[in-house]
Amino acid sequence: MLRVIGIIGALLLFAVAVVLVLAAMKPDTFRVARSTAIKAPPEKIFPLINDLHQFNTWNPFEKKDPGKGTYSGPAAGKGASYAWKSDQLGVGSMTIGDTAEPSRVAMKLDFVKPFEAHNDVEFTLVPEGEATEVTWAMTGPVPFFAKIIHVFLDMDKMVGRDFEDGLASLRDLAEK
Repeated sequence: MLRVIGIIGALLLFAVAVVLVLAAMKPDTFRVARSTAIKAPPEKIFPLINDLHQFNTWNPFEKKDPGKGTYSGPAAGKGASYAWKSDQLGVGSMTIGDTAEPSRVAMKLDFVKPFEAHNDVEFTLVPEGEATEVTWAMTGPVPFFAKIIHVFLDMDKMVGRDFEDGLASLRDLAEK
């Protein structure tokens, strides 16, 4: 019996060591990005991102648990902010930090719960013929605890799907 417990203990210790080594090999930063072509000029799409009230009409995260947030600051552009408290999405805020009309909106995305995280979000709009290529990208640091989680969960696949859904909703709204 002691031998079996010893073997199980050794296997568990080995498994933990493998996970920690794999986590240590993960990058210190992450980047998730998705793009789509929207048949509308950048001037029509830009306000749908730069105004957080409009942003939340197509934002896939807001659709998961609507009406849990409050707006502050200016209505749109630099300094516009949205903070939320949600059982499904945690606690956090996003604030527009910089804009270059009609080609770029940069945001700071801060989570307090369930895990603290501070990420940068950027939307770029590039005209391409009769369409606009819209890219939604998020970057941020990956502390060691998050690296352990990344051993089991692929951040790009997990968040990327939401970005794809959001860009599809933005496309539907802008192409009306």
